[in-house]
Amino acid sequence: MQREKRGPRVKLGGSVLALLQLQNRRQIRTRLSQLSSNGGLLQLEKPLDEGIIVEVLFHVGSTTVRSKAEMLFPMWATKGCLQPFRFKDLEEAVRGSLEEDLKTLLKAAPGAVADDASLP
Repeated sequence: MQREKRGPRVKLGGSVLALLQLQNRRQIRTRLSQLSSNGGLLQLEKPLDEGIIVEVLFHVGSTTVRSKAEMLFPMWATKGCLQPFRFKDLEEAVRGSLEEDLKTLLKAAPGAVADDASLP
């Protein structure tokens, strides 16, 4: 099977705050390092288990995203870790709005394109 063409991935460098809600209702405040319409990369103090489903909530541009997300394998960083995630139930209208906001961010800062192919 051939994967769909990936949308742009934007480097946010922690400028966007996100809230994760775990299945046990515990909440974790974090920052988004990178974002695409398929998922992103979170800056966390401690990694979450790979494969768990969380609810992620954040606001970027004119779009508020509230979606289930699957946590992927974490990567250790200088302070804490970077952990990728993939959206599980992002509504198509929200995905379209998010894609437009990401394109707008890229037009404003063309150097913000993320090239890491291991991210969603």
